Amino acid sequence: MAKELPILPVGVANQASEQDESFLYSRVFCQKENSPPLRLVIDFLKSRGESPTVPPNLEEGALEDWAWVQVTLGYHQERKPIHLFCVRDRGSYRDVYDQERKLFLNLLTAHSDIEAQLAMEYVTRCRFILTTRMAENDVTDEGYDFNGWILEFYQEQCNGIVQIDNQGFYSPKGELIVDMSASDKD
Repeated sequence: MAKELPILPVGVANQASEQDESFLYSRVFCQKENSPPLRLVIDFLKSRGESPTVPPNLEEGALEDWAWVQVTLGYHQERKPIHLFCVRDRGSYRDVYDQERKLFLNLLTAHSDIEAQLAMEYVTRCRFILTTRMAENDVTDEGYDFNGWILEFYQEQCNGIVQIDNQGFYSPKGELIVDMSASDKD
């Protein structure tokens, strides 16, 4: 049986959580055909001075697999890890991919500027969506930085565009190009 992917659309609270915990979501809509193996993400984080930890029960060889679906990466021993989800335009979780893609295309249609059209092009052409989820009440500045490095890796290595809930879409230079702070709350 496949594992349930707890990816939620923009602005929806996680009702199924044990403690009604709220989460912060960010995504990279990637145009590259395949996600890099997790080992490359970990090596990138280490090159940036981070010390990522993986679950001790992670199957051998999982870090070399490009077709991974979900994993947690820790940034601090006393903090909850960041959850990474990867849904693709093919395979078991295509329905989740289609739902996320459709949601963001609909949100972007409310914007008519050139930057929104660029973001729409990325979302339309994406082959996979990398989503990160952080526990809002537990994340620190260190966690935000760690998450930022993950987003940067996928943006650069997979020809992607970054989206952060309650904020919007960001350029490769880190500038907010499509402000969606109001439309995320609808």
